[in-house]
Amino acid sequence: MRKVRKGDRVKVISGEDRGKIGKVLQVFPDEARVLVEGVNIVTKHQRPTQAVREPGIIKRESPIHLSNVKVVCPECGTPSRLGIAMVEGQKLRRCKRCGATF
Repeated sequence: MRKVRKGDRVKVISGEDRGKIGKVLQVFPDEARVLVEGVNIVTKHQRPTQAVREPGIIKRESPIHLSNVKVVCPECGTPSRLGIAMVEGQKLRRCKRCGATF
């Protein structure tokens, strides 16, 4: 079971964008990377092609490693580690700080 999922709010804990909070747009489990909104912005020089008519410089997010983010707990609002709790025969994620399950 993945601990970081699409739609989670995460805080970047290391790297150039340290301290930024954003929403997970996509998870790449095979590479252990996540795409976070507004984090690790790279510039791409786009040349005109048949599909893309407009050339120019495009800014977009690039994936960062999973170990560089912490999930922000929806209950206590702090970045924390996650555990797994069994509730009514179902695996749920549990905040290690406040104990809330989600």
